[in-house]
Amino acid sequence: MRGPLKSVAGLALLPALALVAATAGCSAGDTATDAAPAAPTPSASSSSAPVTAYAPYVSSSTVSDTDSAGSPTTYNLAFVISSGSGCAPSWNGAQDIDDATVTSRIAGLTGSGAGVRVSFGGASGDELAAACDTAAELAEAYGTALDAAGATRADFDVEGDELADSASVDLRSEAIALLQEERAGLEVSFTLPVMPSGLDEDGLALLASANDHGVRVATVNLMTMNYGESYDGDMGEYALTAAGAANAQLQDVFGLSEAAAWRGMALTSMLGVNDVEGETFTLEDAAQVRAFAEEKGVAWVSMWSAFRDRQCGEDASADDPSTDCSGVEQEDGAFGEAFAG
Repeated sequence: MRGPLKSVAGLALLPALALVAATAGCSAGDTATDAAPAAPTPSASSSSAPVTAYAPYVSSSTVSDTDSAGSPTTYNLAFVISSGSGCAPSWNGAQDIDDATVTSRIAGLTGSGAGVRVSFGGASGDELAAACDTAAELAEAYGTALDAAGATRADFDVEGDELADSASVDLRSEAIALLQEERAGLEVSFTLPVMPSGLDEDGLALLASANDHGVRVATVNLMTMNYGESYDGDMGEYALTAAGAANAQLQDVFGLSEAAAWRGMALTSMLGVNDVEGETFTLEDAAQVRAFAEEKGVAWVSMWSAFRDRQCGEDASADDPSTDCSGVEQEDGAFGEAFAG
């Protein structure tokens, strides 16, 4: 059941693509320009509005021919979780955080000049905030993963049971705040589930916890996907409706103007066939989301995932649309090109 909005006063959401005060210690997001001591708030339609970046989710270990489609600005590396042995971080619970395969993979991704964002959490495995005992221990685990990837951007994908677990939510917030004290340039995003009606009570409570602990948030990334079986209509329109509802929420939660709330937002869609029956996100939907994001000045757009950006083969036993391919008719890399604009 979706609950009422919670108003969270006092949090300064730092727009990922805006110039931010050097004293705030936040990076300039997916741009290559260093932060400067100013925080302009141009309208999304002005010529000085920031360009919407493209930052797909990719496998941390397996190379895909479609990774570079659309020439991403940043790659979101999925996912760092617990190794299963307490607070030790690992890639997908299977590979050591400094595994040579992963470090080689990262070098390949960044060779073109793109950056990487380490994504912690996801829908599977043991999330670190639920596995670590103290904030200091959790912050160390996060830092170890970031150092291994050579990353200054951290994405916290919180969903499922962990999103409703107030103890791990608060522990995570405390740990991120500690990490930002140690790393002045650390850019933080939260990836949260959303409905066409906006963020739910748990998502807003997580942002409230971040506020209470002094976390500097760059972007709130909305997972515009998997709404439920009753949502079997136009997935592009659902994404836009969800973004509009969340924009109003972010204005209220963070005390932002409409334009600033758009710049503090990211949008992630699940390309092709979604996990929920009846939900299919098409190439036309991707182009629609991209055009909308550019119009509004959204910080970045993404998709789950680059390695699914291809048509499934004829042998149904060889490809699974939920993990290996899109499940729709397409050219390889077509979704990446559409999201990049």
